[in-house]
Amino acid sequence: MKRSKRIIALLCSTLLVAGLFAGCGGSKDKDAKKPANTQEEAPKGGKELVVWSHLTDPEVAALKPVADAWAKKTGNTVKVQADKGDFQAFLQAANSSKGPDVMFGVPHDNLGTYKKAGLLAEVTDLDKSKYPENAVKAVSYGDKAYAIPVAVESIALFYNTDKVKEAPKTVDDLIADAKKVGFKYDINNMYCSFPFYASDGGYIFKDNNGTLDPNDLGFNKPEGIKGWQLIQDMTQKYKFMTPDIKGDIAMGEFQNGKTGLYISGPWDVEGLKKANVKFAVAPMPTMNGKPLPTFVGVQAGFVNARSKNQTEAMDLLKYLAENAEEPVLLNVGHRIPALNSVADKAKSDPITAAFIEQVDNGIPMPNIPEVISMWKINDSLNLLTSGKVSAKDYGAKAENDVKSAIAQQK
Repeated sequence: MKRSKRIIALLCSTLLVAGLFAGCGGSKDKDAKKPANTQEEAPKGGKELVVWSHLTDPEVAALKPVADAWAKKTGNTVKVQADKGDFQAFLQAANSSKGPDVMFGVPHDNLGTYKKAGLLAEVTDLDKSKYPENAVKAVSYGDKAYAIPVAVESIALFYNTDKVKEAPKTVDDLIADAKKVGFKYDINNMYCSFPFYASDGGYIFKDNNGTLDPNDLGFNKPEGIKGWQLIQDMTQKYKFMTPDIKGDIAMGEFQNGKTGLYISGPWDVEGLKKANVKFAVAPMPTMNGKPLPTFVGVQAGFVNARSKNQTEAMDLLKYLAENAEEPVLLNVGHRIPALNSVADKAKSDPITAAFIEQVDNGIPMPNIPEVISMWKINDSLNLLTSGKVSAKDYGAKAENDVKSAIAQQK
């Protein structure tokens, strides 16, 4: 998948969100096929392990020699295959004992459904000090980790350096600059608007010491209503953009120099560079002294709890996580590695450094099955941005819509 079409699709598979997206408003088509592999023993006494990966094809190709190195070291064999099926396909394959031993490069917001189905083997000895705190939270339930982070990503603030000499530090600065140079983004996409929604403490699911409560929604709380109001102000009070703005239009106007400020993620960097746009990236500004939080997405690897090769599969997963991030995720995928030691090497690039800083300021995308219902908001956010309902009324509607969607999941 193109870098500009990676994690912000916000399109749901049959049971859950395909948590990696394609910009603030893009999408990715899915092939329904899945690798047709079963777990079996390899010849000559070694075991044959199967890895399915949702990384891009070039990344999967680069992953194979890393897996082969582990196989040579341990006397086993490994098959690494690109899995282009939806996530329901993995559930079916795993439940029929035809799934892989290891899944590598999976959006972490799918883990909740896998955990509920009993398909995640616990990672009992994850060295949490090696990873950003948000990456560890993304793969954990309570104090137990069920996957290993391999890459992280977030949106941040893009600005045209010919129009904006210094990135706005506060939301007030952002508004002041936007009045002068223009500001557009995919405002009707909750993934992109979440920083403004959460600007005064708005939340999706209440976080009780690491456990998300799907019965405690924040959409209609005072903090959430303040966030809805800020989003509405962008179109109705300040008129920075029309209520029907789409992500590709916002991107195009930034690329063409019509606007000086834009919100998106790493997937847009390559295209802007090729278009010779003079731009920089900065962490989101602060409000009331606190950075605006963004959703943090994590690509993760986990061991299929139904694998017959638990010991070998966990050893293979750990080897891939330790040895594939730089040659595969960073050098080929141009992603931000989850390992602090590898990410530190990427910080020499100021754009990457800005995204890494924003990852630290963000919060993990919810990793419970009910996350799919959160995206129900995208169906109605235009009511808010078009001014057809007040922020208070929209908070009530959003809460009722998401509650109803959660009830239908049960």
